[in-house]
Amino acid sequence: MEDMFRLADDLGPAKIVHISSCQVGLRAVVAVDNTACGPAIGGVRMAPDVSAEEACRLARAMTLKNAAAGLPHGGGKSVIFADPKMAALEKEKLVRAFAIAIADLMEYIPGPDMGTDELAMGWVYDEIGRAVGLPRELGGIPLDELGATGFGLAAAVDVAAKAIKLDLQGARISVQGFGAVGKHAARLLAQRGCVLVAASDSSGTVHSTSGLDVGALIALKEAGKSVIDLPNANKGTINDIIGLPCDIWIPAARPDVLNKDNEWRLKTKIVAEGANIPCTLEAEMALEARGVLILPDFVVNAGGVICAATEYHGGSETTAFAAIDEKIRRNTTLLIEKSRRERVSTREAAVEIATERIWNAQRVRRWR
Repeated sequence: MEDMFRLADDLGPAKIVHISSCQVGLRAVVAVDNTACGPAIGGVRMAPDVSAEEACRLARAMTLKNAAAGLPHGGGKSVIFADPKMAALEKEKLVRAFAIAIADLMEYIPGPDMGTDELAMGWVYDEIGRAVGLPRELGGIPLDELGATGFGLAAAVDVAAKAIKLDLQGARISVQGFGAVGKHAARLLAQRGCVLVAASDSSGTVHSTSGLDVGALIALKEAGKSVIDLPNANKGTINDIIGLPCDIWIPAARPDVLNKDNEWRLKTKIVAEGANIPCTLEAEMALEARGVLILPDFVVNAGGVICAATEYHGGSETTAFAAIDEKIRRNTTLLIEKSRRERVSTREAAVEIATERIWNAQRVRRWR
């Protein structure tokens, strides 16, 4: 509990809820960080090695993300301690039990995250009538299927490349975590002329200096296979992707994959953070000191939550993608300009932009 107090500040967290049900083997944590801008939106993450601290850190990232995107929502996050690859019936029981447990937590709106998807949110919605990222059949905009987060990430990279005068035609990209976010970012950047030279998932890394077939990799993943099943390509360990030279490095998996122990291995010009909190602050500072442009997670990977918020408020798929493109391009431009003008890190610039919006919202809220 003391560790949770260590993470607290003037913004939050407002509430941390621990959930346990022996009947179905459910263990979960919900962190509602801040609701000044409105009810908190944040994904439901399922993995065996999640933690309450991870939930709180991710919830803060969501607070900043939603504020930076100008959404009428605060930030929250939940984690379920379980293997997402469990039998489908057991997973449904677990997710439904989780939904019932948060039925009265009205200030939190769950959405899909690592280990959960549109179907899982359909189960949640069926139980409590409150979720985003729903299947089409329930009126949702399936953000993972459409690649909303990857779409926004590609837009941010386009802005950043222009800022450092990097021609995307022929630019080399590496995607660490070739999943729902990474595969769509790779596909969209390849359409802009980029060359995917490395990709990884939980089984390892595949790489080629002449480029990888993005379509073939996506087909492998959709068939339930690994990137390392791609024929005629070099294979390596999960961590090998960090040391392979590229122009744009996209972390799109777990937190803290780049840290003080391995950041020195990275050889790139842009780090576009597709995952939430994929780099420690120490790693970001070291990379920026070497001239690497960091695109902070909560600004550039906000496509998913912008899509989710649009769905929640009754908007269409067309409206959602127009909002993603406009908001992420504008905010990426703002943070780069502010960073250069004030000579601060891009994260400092982004945090200041988002925090100012939160404080302005808090000024109009009742204190009790």
